[in-house]
Amino acid sequence: MHPALFHIGSILIPSYGAITAFGVLVALVLAQRTARIVGVDAGKVWNLCILSLFAALAATRLLLVAANWSVLRSHPAWVLGLGVVHHPLLAGAGALAGAGCAAWYARHSKLSFRATADALAPPLAAGLAFEQLGALAAGSGYGIDAAPSLGWAVTYTNPLAAIWSGTPLGVPLHPVQAYAALAFFALAVLLWVWLPLERRRGDVAGLGLMGAGVAIYLTEIWRDWTGRELPGRGSIFSGAIDGPQIAAVFLVLAGALTLRETKNELRESKNVLREPKGVPHTEEQPAPTTENRGAA
Repeated sequence: MHPALFHIGSILIPSYGAITAFGVLVALVLAQRTARIVGVDAGKVWNLCILSLFAALAATRLLLVAANWSVLRSHPAWVLGLGVVHHPLLAGAGALAGAGCAAWYARHSKLSFRATADALAPPLAAGLAFEQLGALAAGSGYGIDAAPSLGWAVTYTNPLAAIWSGTPLGVPLHPVQAYAALAFFALAVLLWVWLPLERRRGDVAGLGLMGAGVAIYLTEIWRDWTGRELPGRGSIFSGAIDGPQIAAVFLVLAGALTLRETKNELRESKNVLREPKGVPHTEEQPAPTTENRGAA
């Protein structure tokens, strides 16, 4: 594959950054459309996305600087190369920072939290698909060894893939990044189709969380999480489950909880409509009886 997309003189443009940046632009454009579908302010959704993006970038870069501070003090120019470092821990830190910033801005701007989450679900899935395509080109998050008979196996030969991501060279690997990209693209299409048809706010966001969790958990089966040249992805239970799979379980639980809460809110609203508050119940009064007075 091609970790470096192209060169401009001595400046190298990484494939991962270029493809991911294109995915961000696609997600921003989609978010404007989905915001109008669910009826929230598209301008505020744009501001939310930009602020969350900067928060995620700042969190990942600060974490990299903190983890490599002793080296960067001796070689300050190396800070320019932090953009080509990829690791699930960085992705998790960026996701938490971005989600926290989005929640703060939505509350500050008085945006409906559930409606905004519904509007962001399809663009986020599409953005993650492009991010995985960038990882495929760069060799980041590579897969396990593939059988020689696997026709769609990918073999990396560029030394930059080994330097930047610790990717093994000359070894057929499962293109797990392509598996994840296809899963996220399918999820984005499903959420996009379902968005205008939703009956409860929060349904699309809940389905997006569950779908993303399932996609991450399953694709991790073919991902080499042990690490060869660089530190691995972490694991528990003697390697039965790795770090991203643990996060995937929490995503599924969060999605299920979101769907359950929306159902409970709908049930409560129906009960309120059946018995409106503040309207006194009137008891039926018996019809007055008349006495027949005969003439004496």
